[in-house]
Amino acid sequence: MSLTGHQVVPGPGGLCQKGWTSAELLRTPGRLTTPLINQETATWDEALQHIADKIKGYEPDQVAVFGGGGLTNEKAYLLGKFARVALKTSQIDYNGRFCMSSAAAAGNRAFGLDRGMPFPLEDLQNADTVLLAGSNPAETMPPFLQHVKNANLIVVDPRRTATAEMATLHLQPAPGTDLALALGLLHTAFIDNRIDKSYIAERTKGFDAAWRVAAAWWPERVERVTGVSVADQRAAVELLKGNAYILSGRGTEQHASGTDTVSAWINLALALGLPGRKGSGYGCLTGQGNGQGGREHGQKADQLPGYRKIDDPKAREHIKRVWGVDDLPGPGRSAYELLDALGDDIKVLLVFGSNPVVSAPRAAHITEKIKSLDLLVVADFVLSETAALADVVLPVTQWAEENGTMTNLEGRILLRRKALDAPEGVRSDLELLNGLATKLGQPAERFPTTPEEVFAELRRASEGGAADYSGVTYERLKTEKLYWPVPSEDHPGTPRMFEDGFAHEDGLARFVPVDHKGPAEPPDDEFPLQATTGRVLQHYQSGAQTRRVPELNKAVPEVFVEVHPDTAARNGLAHGELTNVVSRRGTMTARVRCVASMRPDAVFLPFHFPGDGRANLLTNPALDPTSRMPEFKVCAVRLEQA
Repeated sequence: MSLTGHQVVPGPGGLCQKGWTSAELLRTPGRLTTPLINQETATWDEALQHIADKIKGYEPDQVAVFGGGGLTNEKAYLLGKFARVALKTSQIDYNGRFCMSSAAAAGNRAFGLDRGMPFPLEDLQNADTVLLAGSNPAETMPPFLQHVKNANLIVVDPRRTATAEMATLHLQPAPGTDLALALGLLHTAFIDNRIDKSYIAERTKGFDAAWRVAAAWWPERVERVTGVSVADQRAAVELLKGNAYILSGRGTEQHASGTDTVSAWINLALALGLPGRKGSGYGCLTGQGNGQGGREHGQKADQLPGYRKIDDPKAREHIKRVWGVDDLPGPGRSAYELLDALGDDIKVLLVFGSNPVVSAPRAAHITEKIKSLDLLVVADFVLSETAALADVVLPVTQWAEENGTMTNLEGRILLRRKALDAPEGVRSDLELLNGLATKLGQPAERFPTTPEEVFAELRRASEGGAADYSGVTYERLKTEKLYWPVPSEDHPGTPRMFEDGFAHEDGLARFVPVDHKGPAEPPDDEFPLQATTGRVLQHYQSGAQTRRVPELNKAVPEVFVEVHPDTAARNGLAHGELTNVVSRRGTMTARVRCVASMRPDAVFLPFHFPGDGRANLLTNPALDPTSRMPEFKVCAVRLEQA
């Protein structure tokens, strides 16, 4: 095969959905196996030397790194070290900022520490009730459902998703009103005497301040704001008795008030006495393969390995000792702020494991920012939409071609073993970082190239941190289930957190008073509908194809927009027709899919598709002030005939 003249080979075989092979399911029909400079083939030495020569002409903070939540712990760790030591830049963040940063911020301020789900998934199998707020695991993580099949499911989602179809109770609030609903459920729990007063007194502080806000959210007011009936509010609180869990997802997080929204759900969980008890709890569902490990070990602008804060002097001293350096830059910009500075303060960008042309909010603006760079370097195994704009493309191994560790949504560290050899000419990200670091004048031994060597250093760097991996070894991972923290090699790990106290110095969890503000961009006469985005089962992240691939001779899926039939009719549209969905930031084109269960005031768009089908052409980059999370999940739009 060939791809616009580039040397590629087919991906590994294997039957996939509807007879497609794994190679056919890639964004492009082939695999990159040689570096590209200005879209022309080059040797690795030529490509790395070209990058190094260019970088040397800029000040450190004019060079930025954008990582990914799908990178292994080893790659995430070494990438953070490379940015701060070899590049000496503070400008590093990753696409996980777009995934779970609001939940992390809310968990830290409530519990003193965030680990996504602070208990094993297996615990859910004995639950009486599980409330899923803003999550659709039937399409986003189907294996999760085996753990909740015996529980009463309460699903909070503006759409009648595949998960909502399975629910005992579906609460369908207007987009951007989850926080008001959570406040209302706390109000009802208090009035109906469902709160756990002894738990609140013994294990928490700050309830009175949180209640003063919730007291104003009586059920009828909540119904007017959210559309969720008083009867359904009371039914939800009634179900949340016994062994209950509250789990939040990206639908609650990806808002300009995402941290406060997650805090509202945590407040409800604390009032019911759920966190830190076996048989009940609160947790969040992560959206990427290594969303936890990616942030714990140094890709995030404000964090150092071990889930340490970069502005903590003790943390900085520890990492400087491990790395053998005298100084550490940072903190830097958050993900969207970093991308928005491209071409202005930032002249060079290195991208690993991410595709911001499709996945960043206000995507057309970010694409123009990327085009304005003096140098764009992308490490990928296919020519993604971002790689297609790059000055240098570096072909790297994919997940099945390398060893490494990942940290899953429950804080369990998993050893992922190599299944097949990479094509000739492809290097691992670790080898890439080593080669580029040495071109920049670093000693080669400072950047190991084997995953186990890197993990051994990661263990030392994380020692004593909140996410302490110092007791984890590859040998232990072959036979043991290890959940962080694991502070020594004879420590069994920590499958359940907070049973003996929360991570604040006094051991108490914090209620955080939060109030509903609504979306940053409410609907109006010009843009009367609210668009929300999400995943569909067939695709992952920015991995959808929207064009016919001649080499495969197969038609590929089209982007669609789910619309209530009455809403479509009011806009002169019918099922199957093309429409333009327009926001203040751009226009995308999709085929109308009339869905009777949609709210008449809302439309839904999958965010996987590139080109004119990018949902992120519409999305609002308004940032949460605490987590710096953009408001992906709601923006004002209108429908026009295409």
